Amino acid sequence: MIKEKDLSRLRIRWKTIARVLKKLFPHAKIALNFSNDWELLVAVQLSAQCTDKKVNEITPALFRKYRTLDAYVRAGKTPAGVREFEGMIKSAGFYHAKARNILAAARDVKERFHGKLPRTMAEMVTIPGIGRKSANVILGNAYGVVEGIAVDTHVMRLSRVLGLTNERTPEKIEQDLMKIIPRKDWFAATYMIIDYGRKYCPSRPHDHTRCPLTAPLAGLS
Repeated sequence: MIKEKDLSRLRIRWKTIARVLKKLFPHAKIALNFSNDWELLVAVQLSAQCTDKKVNEITPALFRKYRTLDAYVRAGKTPAGVREFEGMIKSAGFYHAKARNILAAARDVKERFHGKLPRTMAEMVTIPGIGRKSANVILGNAYGVVEGIAVDTHVMRLSRVLGLTNERTPEKIEQDLMKIIPRKDWFAATYMIIDYGRKYCPSRPHDHTRCPLTAPLAGLS
């Protein structure tokens, strides 16, 4: 947890980071492909422990076959329907659990939310397979509702690399970042940091001195 005496320093640090990131990625956005809110939820669920690139390879055929929320509800009603659905998402990994959650989510959204995704964090996290990170992504992209910062593996790693937090869990990292980053930047911060990690500062060993943020941050405490 960030101490109050460190907040001013860390907020100045974020201003420097944000200035560079906004120049590098002025149009940073979610990398997943979808055409409606329900497809967004499906893509987000598939992306757990799977690359966005792989999800985008899976979803064109998936979304062609299952065109409506009701199609997912029907698939979940029979063992054969579940097996067919599992077969279509198998390459995303953990496909048994993902199929179970997605099909249960379809039934939940239809029955409890009348076919529309809810607009609040409290409601969103009650949907099968949706935790706070996924809820942040869905609410922000579907409705422009920003209640927090989506902390994925890139944000977890880079928030530590960039000296913004010492925490190690997504929940505690999000709480730290929400204190440091102005609310108006919460939504964009996730995607700028993800793009920075992908393009300049990957998790594999590399020369950090070549990363665009290294020099700007060098003079800051």
